[in-house]
Amino acid sequence: MVTQAELIGHDRLAAAAPILRAAALQIADPQVRYVGTVGGNVAKGDPGNDMPEFMQCLDATFTLAGPGGTRDVAARALYRSAYETARTDDEILTRISFAALGGGYAYEKQKRKIGDYATAAAAVTLTKQNGRVAMASIAMTNLRDTPAFAESGGDALVGSTCDPASVKAAVDAMQTVIDPGADNRGPVAFKRHAAGAVLTRAILRARSRA
Repeated sequence: MVTQAELIGHDRLAAAAPILRAAALQIADPQVRYVGTVGGNVAKGDPGNDMPEFMQCLDATFTLAGPGGTRDVAARALYRSAYETARTDDEILTRISFAALGGGYAYEKQKRKIGDYATAAAAVTLTKQNGRVAMASIAMTNLRDTPAFAESGGDALVGSTCDPASVKAAVDAMQTVIDPGADNRGPVAFKRHAAGAVLTRAILRARSRA
């Protein structure tokens, strides 16, 4: 039942995972954020929602409760298709947990206007060691019927300095994971172009914060 606004205002959460605040500030508008809940955004299974994407970057775990007890489901395993998740009709989401994450982070979003769903959005978390990427996670929003966790994209950055060739390799890997459809936000070619642009920005911003 935690609202987006409560999440944004929680300093300890922002310290543990700064991408939460950075991304939540880009969800819809203040009126929506004061009533929209984190659990609702995550559990609905809407491929255009923002929070499932960066929950996958955090490798979060969702706790589901029902008549048979509770069970944990990884954020990366919850989503099956548009509006269909591993949660059954008699279960509710009661908790979201994740390990505190240091390092760099970014959430970049291209949209038609303030408050709109993303045409393309990218969440990136990464850590560095000795000047090189030690771990990287990449996920994309509204570019297929489920959140697009691009494991191969993150792997392409590991060991690199986020040099242009490595960033391009990550973008190319992401392009094999997404499957956008044409709609009133643009044709497929435009969406793929937008996805590459926002991911490039997100990687470079995350690197600068690491």
